[in-house]
Amino acid sequence: MDETKPLKVRLTFCVLLVGVSLLFAAVVTDHWAVLSPRVEDFNATCEAAHFGLWRLCTKRIQINEIHTLNCSYFKHFTPGQSSEIFEVTTQKEYSISAAAIAIFSVGFAIIGTICVLFSFQKKRDYLLKPASMFYTFAGLCIIISVEVMRQSVKRMIDSKETAWMEYSYAWSFACACSAFVLLFVFGIILLLIALPRFPQNPWETCMDAEPEH
Repeated sequence: MDETKPLKVRLTFCVLLVGVSLLFAAVVTDHWAVLSPRVEDFNATCEAAHFGLWRLCTKRIQINEIHTLNCSYFKHFTPGQSSEIFEVTTQKEYSISAAAIAIFSVGFAIIGTICVLFSFQKKRDYLLKPASMFYTFAGLCIIISVEVMRQSVKRMIDSKETAWMEYSYAWSFACACSAFVLLFVFGIILLLIALPRFPQNPWETCMDAEPEH
């Protein structure tokens, strides 16, 4: 019996919780991308924006002074509220898909966490295997959401209907990418820890390996 297995599980679970926290931070915030126009006249008023999965925030700037800040939730998530800029210029299907996939990612992460917590009880180590798969799926979903959002930003910049010419990815985007790395990598590590020990010597057989509870 591997006496270090409980310690390995707890350490891996702590790292996974960090990944889950980064995942939640990425999903609920709206700093995935920052959009800005190309400024040629420094006396003119320009409009910059940042957005996430749920809303778009625009601000009017003149000579480094912020005059107004307006945040609008996307219409397809909050009936009765709309963003004219979003409706006209953004690839709506891309943003809907990114948000929906992110919701699946959050769901997988929550189920995985519940499975690990229940596995801490005696004779429930078998829950570690599905937990590891849920975490891995959560990582895959969030990186797919990241790629969909990246394509959405690219389309916004390429559109002739927008004044935005430059963009950069912000800290919410970084949180999503970091969450993918932690959830995917340590989800696989948790699966390897949960697997029964294989024979280490030639005279051992599979029957001598650590039994599952």
